[in-house]
Amino acid sequence: MKKSLVTIAGVALIALSSQAFADDLAVGKKIYDRAFGRGCGACHDIASNPQLASLIKAGELDLATFSATIKNGKNGMPKAVAAIMAVGPVKKAGMSEDEAIAAVYKFLSK
Repeated sequence: MKKSLVTIAGVALIALSSQAFADDLAVGKKIYDRAFGRGCGACHDIASNPQLASLIKAGELDLATFSATIKNGKNGMPKAVAAIMAVGPVKKAGMSEDEAIAAVYKFLSK
């Protein structure tokens, strides 16, 4: 009986964590599509600007650097935290700034 309960609890935990990961990906996509009203891709999908997904997948842009740039801006990029936190699904999920930034990073790294 005890072993069955442990097994059930383990399966439930895995199911919940995979659902949370899927939710983070969905919110991350919505942030990428909607931040600043036109989405991050309005600038970052242009060949002359940093290609975020490629940089992340190549290991050239870690979460800490990504997060610092979102929070502080860099070169021509403005601070983006307010724009990210204004996206409806971020508010609905009750995400913190760090959680919302991590969701975008997860979406870009998929």
